[in-house]
Amino acid sequence: MNRTTLLIAAAATAVIATPSLAKDRRTVPVYSDYNPYYLDYKTDVSEAKRELRKDLARADDAADREDAWAEYRREIADAKHDFRKEMAERGMIVRNGRVTVEE
Repeated sequence: MNRTTLLIAAAATAVIATPSLAKDRRTVPVYSDYNPYYLDYKTDVSEAKRELRKDLARADDAADREDAWAEYRREIADAKHDFRKEMAERGMIVRNGRVTVEE
């Protein structure tokens, strides 16, 4: 096999392989139960809601209710932060429900 044939074969392989390699990040939708980080986020939100319901049921006064809501907001913010951080580590920036893929 001569050098030209080898270069053509290598170029053809690169052209064929590049889309499949780039597709790896896009095969699983970000907001899908197939994405384990989104599933973790949904689980955290669900747990925060359960805790809020329990805390509100036990609340004796307005201060207790406000504390319950403040804790809920903190837990939701933490869950969003963790999800965005995990996605950013994988090259996907999530802002206000929009996803940007870093190349």
